[in-house]
Amino acid sequence: MKANLHTDGGARGNPGPSAIGFVLEIPGQAAIAVGECIGKATNNQAEYKALIRGLTKAVKEGVQEIVCYLDSELVVRQLKGEYKVRDADLKKLFDKVKGLVNKFSAVEFSHIRREKNKQADKLVNKALDEESGNIENRV
Repeated sequence: MKANLHTDGGARGNPGPSAIGFVLEIPGQAAIAVGECIGKATNNQAEYKALIRGLTKAVKEGVQEIVCYLDSELVVRQLKGEYKVRDADLKKLFDKVKGLVNKFSAVEFSHIRREKNKQADKLVNKALDEESGNIENRV
């Protein structure tokens, strides 16, 4: 089974209150959309955590092949081996992603523009707005 995964993470402040969002699209099924706050983190930590949650869900759903779409160029380049992971906290998250990658027969990481990742981005902002009680300012 093949699937598409759109993920996003964000922090208000860097680090600051943060959230993740992902949309897992499996052919023949309704999309699985998740947005949740994850506490204090940096933007990059949130990006990795969103990917980890999405990949974990894909494993549970029996997905074997997955294409992951992220608007974080840094994370995509690190996962493709184009950039080194220098930050110790990001390295731990990077290693978790690599462990999850081994559970699939094929994984592709693709950088997309923010405009192409609106649904995952919206989930992040909704979670952050609800956490802060600032629901009227949803994006």
